[in-house]
Amino acid sequence: MSQSTSVQDPKEQYPQSPSPNQQQPIPGSEKELGPKADHGEQSYKGSGKLQGRKAIITGADSGIGKAVAIAFAREGADVLIAYLEEDEDARDTAKWVKEAGRKAVLVSGDIQEEAHCQQIIQKAVQEFGQIDILVNNAAFQMTHESITEIPSEEWDRTFKTNIYSMFYLTKAAVEHMPPGSAIINTSSINAFQPKPTLLAYAATKGAIVNFTAGLAQGLAEKGIRANSVCPGPVWTPLIPSTMPPEHVKEFGKSVPLERPAQPAELAALYVLLASQEASYISGAAVPVTGGKPVI
Repeated sequence: MSQSTSVQDPKEQYPQSPSPNQQQPIPGSEKELGPKADHGEQSYKGSGKLQGRKAIITGADSGIGKAVAIAFAREGADVLIAYLEEDEDARDTAKWVKEAGRKAVLVSGDIQEEAHCQQIIQKAVQEFGQIDILVNNAAFQMTHESITEIPSEEWDRTFKTNIYSMFYLTKAAVEHMPPGSAIINTSSINAFQPKPTLLAYAATKGAIVNFTAGLAQGLAEKGIRANSVCPGPVWTPLIPSTMPPEHVKEFGKSVPLERPAQPAELAALYVLLASQEASYISGAAVPVTGGKPVI
């Protein structure tokens, strides 16, 4: 595991390529991932940037969401961990949050449904009293070589999971968010450089950047900031569960750093955007792409 405080060559800091030929059923599991992803379990050191804050993170059972949950807790925030059905992974995230001395609340269910999104917000208010940070991070994708291969039901699922849920959750949350609160939406490099094999996913990620930019303007009068993070390739269970083996084997090699990011490498940015130190950052789409330009 990398130590974030030591100076290292970023090309060599983590494995350059995933283990080949690994496949998982959707939505994937951390336990079956090879090599194991780094969520900052051993490396992230907090400094009180989010002391006393109350956060909701969707997709916090694994990947980026898990890394953000660990970082938020070590910065002093209580965390509601929203996830689909990966109970074992979600309990592990909760364990790290609790070890940081913060409250962890687990809520499972499908964020495609507006009623469930409302339940997430109600649970957070019930447990925390208010919401200071909303991280809309959960996502669904599938790989297809042609538009003719995409089932209509899958197109709907991708949009409902990736963009409809942001509308449902944000709409329900804002009345419980005081001035100084922050919304962070996970987009992707695909918002700017869409892969044709990820047609539906890329379309939702472009929508997220646009949604966030409009949201930031609309919520400014309430003192609520909104930003999106646009990662390049990140090693999470989503990859071997939604991509064919040949894509998994080459995953991350196309960026200048020649490797996928580990979830831990994104966590500090989410902390910054959630913190008061980012008080003038709103409406931004921040790329984290291993050197691949998005201009």
